[in-house]
Amino acid sequence: MTDSVRTDGDTWDITTSVGFTALLVAAARAVENDRPDALAHDPYARVFLEAAGDPRSLAMLASADDSGSPISASRHLGIRTRFFDDFVIDAIAAGLRQVVILASGLDSRGYRLELPSTTVVFELDQPEVLAFKSATLGEHRATPAAHLRAVPVDLRDDWPAALSAAGFDPGAPSAWLVEGLLPYLPSDAQKLLFERIVTLAAPGSRVAVEGQIGKLDLDGFRAVQQKYSTPDNPLGDFDVTSLFVADAEREDPAEYLASEGWTVRREGGPVELGSRYGVEGAVLPEDAARLSGVIEYFSAELPAS
Repeated sequence: MTDSVRTDGDTWDITTSVGFTALLVAAARAVENDRPDALAHDPYARVFLEAAGDPRSLAMLASADDSGSPISASRHLGIRTRFFDDFVIDAIAAGLRQVVILASGLDSRGYRLELPSTTVVFELDQPEVLAFKSATLGEHRATPAAHLRAVPVDLRDDWPAALSAAGFDPGAPSAWLVEGLLPYLPSDAQKLLFERIVTLAAPGSRVAVEGQIGKLDLDGFRAVQQKYSTPDNPLGDFDVTSLFVADAEREDPAEYLASEGWTVRREGGPVELGSRYGVEGAVLPEDAARLSGVIEYFSAELPAS
């Protein structure tokens, strides 16, 4: 499988390196959107794929599986999307009016969720990724449901300053989404990310995280990927694990937030969440189940008083 070389300060657009994974997520969301038992709806996902015109992501959409297994590419990301959608909806219901989406990619929650007009959604990502999303949605005359503020910044740089310049109010509670991000960060960058969230978050703030338990087993992921790959794999020799960073045993962000006074709620992995959402009957091979068990979802709240 082809590796994508990661370097310090590397950048990407929507069809290269880490940016390409946003298209893969959009393909999975498009598949989930079209399911009769969809866990989440994203009418813009297919729009992004057609605008990008990348043959690999379009082929993935055309050949998507319909097994319904929580570990399949499309269903897993449907489960993940539902988890973060519910988090935003619950935060809004609790009165929060600032939503910060870190590494937002082609996320369209600022458009597709029912948000009060007083809500401000901050989307942080690489400039070219945000520019593509804005131009595509503009061409389709999509109207955001809330105040949408793009923050073009590399999360390895001083993104708190960019967020502040975009109008973020550190004195008001905020909801933070850390979705599909951590595997691409070195352990020290992950640590700094959560330290910055703690610094910026006012009492009453919340965070939802897709994290991992222990060190990423990249060799294990590659072995499973190759074992279950088919000859007509639409992604060809693209290896997403080549973009991951597994440089050290990482500090558990849930434990860190708890040490800072946040109340943590561990939600389990994709299989547990899938069961909660009504996805039943999945029997995973032992190797796939072991790797799925590394993924953990959790949310945390900083008490208001």
